[in-house]
Amino acid sequence: MRIRKKTPKPSSKRPPLYFIGYRGTAPSTDELKTWYEREYGGPLVIRHEEGSPESWQATHGPWSAHVVMPLPADQVADVMKQLAWEHDMMGAIAPSLTSPRDMPDTVLFSARLTRGLTLLAQGTAYDIATRAYINPSDWQNRPLTEFVLDDHVTITHDDAAVTDQVWSYSLGLGKFGLDEIEAFQGKGLSETTARELLVESANEWLRLGQSPKVGTNIFLPLLGRTVRIANYRTVAPAGRMLGFRELRTQ
Repeated sequence: MRIRKKTPKPSSKRPPLYFIGYRGTAPSTDELKTWYEREYGGPLVIRHEEGSPESWQATHGPWSAHVVMPLPADQVADVMKQLAWEHDMMGAIAPSLTSPRDMPDTVLFSARLTRGLTLLAQGTAYDIATRAYINPSDWQNRPLTEFVLDDHVTITHDDAAVTDQVWSYSLGLGKFGLDEIEAFQGKGLSETTARELLVESANEWLRLGQSPKVGTNIFLPLLGRTVRIANYRTVAPAGRMLGFRELRTQ
């Protein structure tokens, strides 16, 4: 007798990338399939979890993601209170388990599904890693395979956290199973330089599929510069503890 495996719901092993807040009835999977295949081609294959119609897996080619919509109200009541929206229902989208080098494609696919559900529900998506709220008009209409780092990772500059220095750091690399990155520079210097350093380093880490160890030198070809991973620490700029690797130019 073959054991039937249930489709896993978003869990601590692969936490959700997005929450979606909405009112009324969630879009049907047939509506999402029609919309997705019109926007990105297909086929989009959707498999419902047995005995749990609100939980399903969406697959297109090698990409896969899990959706629970709606989430049980008693399990998300505290989260709903923390989010700055007036929606009374909420769903979640999580990527399927995959290799580190395939994570950018899987995250991209999950984002495209989230865009579709946000548009169809006329709701609001919340990017958990970057703390960004995305309304229907905020989504960029990009092709399925066009990966733009700014859609998934934010760069923040904080001139109050460290005396006489500006702390620049990323939020969002955790989606890909990577540590966040940070850099420090004196106040009064151009924030553009720090941003370029973090963006190109993030792109290189995504290409490598791993967070380089402390002491490693990484050459950034687009900038023609080498950065050194100088330190690792944990800090909570987004209200939750995250690992950061500090970059210093050589």
